[in-house]
Amino acid sequence: MTDPKKPDQPIGDDDWADAMFEQEKADSRGDAPGEEEDPWAAAMAEQAAAESADAAPEPAEAPKPARAAGDSVFRPLEQGGSLSAARDLEMIMDIPVKLAVELGRTRITIKQLLELAQGSVIELDGLAGEPMDILINGYLIAQGEVVVVEDKYGIRITEIITPSERVQKLNR
Repeated sequence: MTDPKKPDQPIGDDDWADAMFEQEKADSRGDAPGEEEDPWAAAMAEQAAAESADAAPEPAEAPKPARAAGDSVFRPLEQGGSLSAARDLEMIMDIPVKLAVELGRTRITIKQLLELAQGSVIELDGLAGEPMDILINGYLIAQGEVVVVEDKYGIRITEIITPSERVQKLNR
C-alpha cells in the first residue's frame, strides 16, 4: 500500500500503528476531533436562548433624547471649501464620455431587417427640421440642429434639457 501524497514511499505496518497510537493518545486527553464542541449545537443553543429572551417581556426603556452630531461627526466647513471643490472637479475632467446625436428611431421586425439592402430607406419617427437629440452616455442632455463645417457635419446646440424635462422625455 502507498501514501497518495508520497506514491514512491510504501506505508508500512509501523506507520499505521504509529497513527493509531497518536489517535488513542488524543482520545485519552480529550482533544480528539470527535469530542470537539459542535459549532452547530452551540449556534442552535444560542439562538434558542435569544428567542426565549425575546419572548420574555422586558421593561420599557425611556427613549434617549436626540443630540446634535456636531463637529464630532461632520467636519466644519472652511472658507477654502470652493478651492477643494474645484480640485475635486478637476479630477473628473479627463474622464471620457460618449456623445451621440440621434436623428430619430424606429422599430422594425427581423424580417424587415433581413430584407434591407444597399439603397434601402428606413423611415424614422423624427420629422424633417425637428431638432436632433444629443445624448451623453445614452442620456438626453440637449437638442440641436445639423450644421456643415468645412465639409464635416456638426451640431449646433439649440436647447439644454433640464432635469425635469429629461424625466418627461423618458416617457415618450
